[in-house]
Amino acid sequence: MGEDETREKTRETAKKLFAKGIKMDPPYLMWKEFDRDLANDFSKFITGNLYSRTVLTLPERQMAACAMLAAIRAGEELRLHVNAALNVGCDPRKLAEVFFQVATYAGMPAVNEALAVYRDVLKERGEWPLSP
Repeated sequence: MGEDETREKTRETAKKLFAKGIKMDPPYLMWKEFDRDLANDFSKFITGNLYSRTVLTLPERQMAACAMLAAIRAGEELRLHVNAALNVGCDPRKLAEVFFQVATYAGMPAVNEALAVYRDVLKERGEWPLSP
């Protein structure tokens, strides 16, 4: 993939993931404050190359990302990715189930924190409470 194609794929994928929902600055903006070139390289790799791969769908990638972020208790990053998961069509009930699955590997405190982040994002999006 050429440089222009990677740049366009990065923009397209980022738009799908982060263009709507909650209002928060993506980490990319902070990265740019420290090193613009490295921020662009990170963005192209993560969003343009990794997230645009087709082995997993964007919803599958987001559910995996949310599970991992919940397990390591990375609340702010989880907030960003929960919103992205909803933006790309993850079923809200399945996403909740993913967080409950985290209990087996990371314990209930991680589940509780993830569910609190998830609920806050849903409230901010006007999608709380979840319908049965």
